[in-house]
Amino acid sequence: MQARQDARLIDAEEAVREAKFARASRKRNLATRAGATLQFTELGFGAGDFDMFLLAGRYTLLEQEALQSFLPYCLDRKIGVVIGGPFNSGILATGPKRGARYDYQPASPAVLERVRRIETICKAHGVKLAEAALRFPLNHPAIVSVIPGGQKPGEVRRNAAMLGAQIPAAMWRALKAEGLLRADAPTPR
Repeated sequence: MQARQDARLIDAEEAVREAKFARASRKRNLATRAGATLQFTELGFGAGDFDMFLLAGRYTLLEQEALQSFLPYCLDRKIGVVIGGPFNSGILATGPKRGARYDYQPASPAVLERVRRIETICKAHGVKLAEAALRFPLNHPAIVSVIPGGQKPGEVRRNAAMLGAQIPAAMWRALKAEGLLRADAPTPR
């Protein structure tokens, strides 16, 4: 836990440095747009005048805390958000299999169970877990893109194909009804 707290402080300090650099670059007409990368939404995002944020793994089928303040902040200020890591280090692409990883670590039994429940609902609606994971963030109006992180050409093609998958609105409603998605998470009706 201490390592994660330390990482949060480093991320906040880096965001402040990026904000200062962005302001200076704009004043000197060296840049017209500025962005920052964040992994923890509670720190750093108010530190500067940004056009874009890359949010890594913090608005996914497993994590929606960004709905509390970060995404409303971005909407209010017309800041675009790119989601990195929509598969939460792999578990939302592989499912709750042995050795699945979440947040760069072996997934806990609680996370494995939650993913199993999400996957069961997805399958009941004819949707692959990875399709739902890739599409979910795009339902939010602040999200402008998702970076799934394919490592091989076949993975890139698969990710592109998943973006075209038809996902019934009933699936999103079922996930909310089971408490697996926040009720206020934007989804198709």
